[in-house]
Amino acid sequence: MRLTFTTNSAEETIALGRKIGGALTGGEIIAMQGTLAAGKTTMTKGIAESLGVADTITSPTFCLISEYEGRLPLYHMDVYRLDGGEDFINLGVEDMMYGNGVSIIEWSEKVMDELPRETIIIRIEPKEGSTERTITIENWPHGSI
Repeated sequence: MRLTFTTNSAEETIALGRKIGGALTGGEIIAMQGTLAAGKTTMTKGIAESLGVADTITSPTFCLISEYEGRLPLYHMDVYRLDGGEDFINLGVEDMMYGNGVSIIEWSEKVMDELPRETIIIRIEPKEGSTERTITIENWPHGSI
């Protein structure tokens, strides 16, 4: 299923993230795609809130993977600094991606060949000179949001 949304602020992007997170049941892999400052981490904040994560969500650019506890474990990955799929696999991500938690991968364009076909893809496209974003969700398995 493919869904498209428009948000006009960080708060609206977080609210959409909360709705997405509320539908997650565990085992989902979410491939976040978008330019620098598109809103990938902002969306992740909303997903994390709905999963009951109490910690502050920040971009894991320098640590590569942040793990959070909530009603489901959340594995927040940023592969921007990796050279590709082999580096990604060498991080030991299989246990996280194929476990009972939710894996969110920012800059997933670099590792799509390593992700399963049923990966949920969230593309965030900011409108130049505006706070508006078009958010497209592909492979959404949980019905409407």
